[in-house]
Order: sequence, then C-alpha cells, then structure tokens
Amino acid sequence: MGASKTESFTIEQNELATLAKALGHPARIAIIEYLLKVQTCICGDIVMELPLAQPTVSQHLKELKNAGLIKGSFEGTSICYCINEEGFEKIKSFFQRITQHLDQKKNNCC
Repeated sequence: MGASKTESFTIEQNELATLAKALGHPARIAIIEYLLKVQTCICGDIVMELPLAQPTVSQHLKELKNAGLIKGSFEGTSICYCINEEGFEKIKSFFQRITQHLDQKKNNCC
C-alpha cells in the first residue's frame, strides 16, 4: 500500500478525516447515539446496549476517544464516557460550510 501523504494536507483536513473515519462504523454511531441519550455512562452500560463483546466495545470506545469525539474519566475501577463537544463542533462547522455553499449554488452545478 502507498503512503497516505497526510503531510500534503492541512491540519484541519487531517483532523476532519480522522473524525470521519472514527464515525465510519455503525457500532461507533450506536455508541454516540447512546451517549447522547444518557448524557454520560459507564463502559459496562454501553456493552449491555450493543450486540458486541466487551473487548470489541472497548476498541470502538478507544477509536472514538482517540479521534476526540468522546471523553473518558475514571470513576473507581470504571471509565465514564461522554460526548466531547469540541470534536463535534469541528464536524458541525465543516457541514455548515457545505450547507452554505449548497444554499448559494442551488441548481448551478453540472
């Protein structure tokens, strides 16, 4: 496989790609939806919500956390996860720019 050449792109482009990749699995979407519903939770609660083994859920949580979409803090022997607003603000800003462009260019595209 060739090099990804990520250094050829802006920091923002690389960050958005990382965020998009983290959202690129239905289990991660389900985790985000669950966190939005309950606002915070403990990892064990997430495992009960998904038809996946605990190590698989932990791997998905790790991917979301590394991308900056969720935060985790220790509470005793468990980790409490919640939405990281900063990561979603970047996604929101990107889609707002797309929406503004589409609103301005309605039906003016090939």
